[in-house]
Amino acid sequence: MRILLSAFSALLLLTSCQVPSSVSKEATSPLATGELKVALPPLFAGLEAPTWGAAPPKEETPPAPGWTGPVDDTYTRVKTSKKVVAITFDDGPHPENTPRLLDMLKERKIKATFYVVGDMVKYGPDLLKRMVDEGHEIGNHTVSHGTLSRMSNDALLKELRAAHDQIIEACGVAPISMRPPGGAIKKDQKELMLRELGYPTILWSVDPEDWKRPGPAVVTSRLVNGASPGGILLVHDLHKPTVDAMPSTFDQLLAMGYEFVTISELIKLDEAPAERAAEEARKKAEAAAAGVAAGGTAPPAAPLP
Repeated sequence: MRILLSAFSALLLLTSCQVPSSVSKEATSPLATGELKVALPPLFAGLEAPTWGAAPPKEETPPAPGWTGPVDDTYTRVKTSKKVVAITFDDGPHPENTPRLLDMLKERKIKATFYVVGDMVKYGPDLLKRMVDEGHEIGNHTVSHGTLSRMSNDALLKELRAAHDQIIEACGVAPISMRPPGGAIKKDQKELMLRELGYPTILWSVDPEDWKRPGPAVVTSRLVNGASPGGILLVHDLHKPTVDAMPSTFDQLLAMGYEFVTISELIKLDEAPAERAAEEARKKAEAAAAGVAAGGTAPPAAPLP
């Protein structure tokens, strides 16, 4: 009798758990239809796809347009063990001074970089063709030689793009670096030009202030005494006394064992990026070793460059 009562009680309990007749037995779960949306707190959201222990992918800095490797946004010189300098000429081309200068360079088999002004290019496009044909490099020095640091970003880019197009039209080769007139440029503008145009900003390590016309002998003395491996020499082929100073300048630097290279060649010789990468790898290795010594688990070491 006691067994029959227990069985009857269990039957009543199961019957009370059934779906009421007023509710459709065909109703589906909101989870199945996607109607129910649950916002998980960050901790649980992270558990949906476990990623702990996995390092985020490293994004490498892509080369700027026209360059085969990453470049800095500014150069005043480079670090190199080679005895090289880059001599750069601004504000031309000049219809009389620049041809004389090109003759001097050709005679000595010296390569230079010319930062040309758009307003001057239109008067001497053939000179740009000659520069390219004789192995020189051409850089962007704006159209109007205005003060870039006072310009908006839009005005700056418009100025440089116009000069860029003028240079291509004159010689068929696009410039891959620029020099701001007077060196007046802001940090965010340098970053903008590198990102949008692929231009590193090229300043200088030696300025003989030839634009003040101190005389050819003074210009030569300042350039020769200021030269050092990896240096960038600034002069202007717009001024006759500057060009008059070049034969002696070239001959003395050549006699001292210097080789003249273009700006792009100089940047390729820069040893600083490799040294920075090696230092970063050393610091990571030391941090990993310290973690192991402290009883932690060290992340995989980055390969040495």
